[in-house]
Amino acid sequence: MKDLSYGNERKLIFRFAMPMLLGNVFQQLYNMIDSIVVGRYIGKTALAAVGTSSPIIFLLISFVIGVTMGFTIVVSQYFGAKQMENVQKAINTLYIFMFFTSLAVSLGGILLSEFIFRMIDLSPEIIPGAMVFLNIFLSGLVFMFGFNGTSAILRGLGDSKTPLYFLIGSVLLNIVLDLLFVPVLGWGVWSVALATVISMAVACIAQILYLNKYHKVVKFSLRGLKFDQEIFLKSIKIGIPTGFQQTFVAAGMVALYWVVNQFGVDANAAYSAAGRIDSFIAIPAMSFSIALSTFVGQNLGANRPERVKTGLKATLIMTTIISLVIGGITVLLARFLMRMFTIDPVVIQMGADYLTILGFTYVLFSMMFVINGVLRGAGDTLIPMFITLFSLWIVRIPVAYYLSKSTGLGVHGIWWSIPIGWLAGVILSYWYYRLGRWKTKSVVLQP
Repeated sequence: MKDLSYGNERKLIFRFAMPMLLGNVFQQLYNMIDSIVVGRYIGKTALAAVGTSSPIIFLLISFVIGVTMGFTIVVSQYFGAKQMENVQKAINTLYIFMFFTSLAVSLGGILLSEFIFRMIDLSPEIIPGAMVFLNIFLSGLVFMFGFNGTSAILRGLGDSKTPLYFLIGSVLLNIVLDLLFVPVLGWGVWSVALATVISMAVACIAQILYLNKYHKVVKFSLRGLKFDQEIFLKSIKIGIPTGFQQTFVAAGMVALYWVVNQFGVDANAAYSAAGRIDSFIAIPAMSFSIALSTFVGQNLGANRPERVKTGLKATLIMTTIISLVIGGITVLLARFLMRMFTIDPVVIQMGADYLTILGFTYVLFSMMFVINGVLRGAGDTLIPMFITLFSLWIVRIPVAYYLSKSTGLGVHGIWWSIPIGWLAGVILSYWYYRLGRWKTKSVVLQP
């Protein structure tokens, strides 16, 4: 556990973010290895099936992920205020919430999978593979929620290293199983989902066993689990706007797939493969944003709000430099990166164009995420939800449809709509941050 309310802000945030950055890299390896193995050994139709399933999965779990962030913020603020009894109550309440919601989401997703794929005009030849991949993945959702929920708790306590170790082991197992199931045994796209479920289950169980034996605060015991209604309501109050925000993002990804699907299997495969690379490039901004949220939560809990501005400035400088470097590398290596997934020249060119356009503009995404990290850490999640709704649904999706259909840009119009949406998000997020209303949203009452 790490107290982030004392010490050099830049060093604290950097050191706390790095294990999460590495963890997110390995988390994305789940998806990337799946796509590489499927694209290289089965084909572009299977690649499109796996790629299309990912935003559907995100759509189904996004609300719960957002609500979990509310619990993380509550845990970090209670920890900053040294209210350890409330920290334990929040942890127990989160575990109960995650278990029942995972069952509900799994069942609902399996029942609605075919309807969802048909609703977004997915090509008929892709639907069978997409459905089997999605349904097998959802069957193991309880393990994913358990692992990610525990990791979120640990980050709220200032521990970003322990989740990393278990995640690395899980990803390595997933890679081994992917290579065993597909190239060696010759199994289909369903086996890739099975490999992911097995890896998540092993990681979840191993993490719980380890924490029960060695951790001072985080323990998992069925007998000890108690639901605290007051803390649940506090967490939900913070988490629901974030949950809706995540849902809007996920639904926007699905809607963007609907626009992409108008241009056929090649466009879908290109967007799916380039999106995997895109997810990697976004990792630094997302990791530093989460680190900053925990930093802000602990410092507001410790009644040290003056450190927030310094922390934000330091984080913006670090993430801007990183985004410019990674974006430049992506532009230079765009075609090489796409060749990892497919040998189809049309798919490679479409995906390389996507990566080139976004590579020059990732700094906008970075700025937007970091500023929103301050707001989330303070517990002010409602306005960021509306900002996300506006930048995605009022800006990105309509612009994507207009540019791709009415200007002759085709899929390039879809690619350009993404940074245009980011720009709108940066402007609105910074405007709201400057208003300063987030300073009054802490859940810990100060004397």
